[in-house]
Amino acid sequence: MEQTLNIALYAIPAFLLLMTIEFIGYKLDKDPRPQRAGLSARDTATSLSIYALGRITKSLDKFIELPIVATAAALAPHTLSSSTWWVWAVAIFLADLAYYAKHRMGHRIRLFWASHSVHHSSEHFNLSTAVRLPWLIPGSFLSSVVYVPLALLGIPAWMIFVSQSIVLLYQYPIHTERIDRLPRPVEYVFNTPSHHRVHHGANNPYLDKNYGGILIIWDRIFGSYAEETEPVRYGLTKNINTFNPLKANYHEFTGLLRDVRDARTWRGRLGYLLQPPGWREAEPEAEPEAVEQPVKVPVSV
Repeated sequence: MEQTLNIALYAIPAFLLLMTIEFIGYKLDKDPRPQRAGLSARDTATSLSIYALGRITKSLDKFIELPIVATAAALAPHTLSSSTWWVWAVAIFLADLAYYAKHRMGHRIRLFWASHSVHHSSEHFNLSTAVRLPWLIPGSFLSSVVYVPLALLGIPAWMIFVSQSIVLLYQYPIHTERIDRLPRPVEYVFNTPSHHRVHHGANNPYLDKNYGGILIIWDRIFGSYAEETEPVRYGLTKNINTFNPLKANYHEFTGLLRDVRDARTWRGRLGYLLQPPGWREAEPEAEPEAVEQPVKVPVSV
């Protein structure tokens, strides 16, 4: 855990430096592409505020997540040595696959979308968007079950969290419009700015595509890949229209609670938790209207 916290701490100066370089690049760009979302001072301030609040609560988030992975590691029949290079390679490779699963769950299960939607709530796409990360969303820690298989294989728990941080850090510089396409072999194997712009798109054909962390091959294998072919509209399908970091962090979660509260059945309550975002409980069928029978009048002869 200490290694994970140190990685996050040491990365902050690099984050700020790259943000500054990106900002200068936009200012010097005399002919920006019209489809770029660019920068917004208020939006950037919101993203940085969410990140700062998350730094305060991050240790508590990890404290909740840690027992799940640590318990699985304690049940492993053997423990792999962190001093062997191939163990690190396997750990990062499997952590990237686990991240793909976790990321896809974050989009397709509303309980987890309540947390992950925070990252997608910006209508801009730049390096500040990368640090718009949720904090203290109840239930989101359950998605850490994706790392249980790594622990059962014998990868130490602390090594899993470090590998997880490496996967996340890789994605920071790909949150940018300043880099176009990279060479084809790179685009085929690795997650790139182009692939990740697609992922942040709220317009079809981009919705719920390109979940990969370091490698984009998972999306190619599991059928969730989309190429960047048209301008991207960033944000949510229904944008939240707020720069308040607290509202931005809890907007979807409070909406989830309202839907669960107002559901008519337990099936509906579970549906709002476990079905994809946008799922709605079926309306009750209307009672068929009684058809008035004609009155037969006797005919006298």
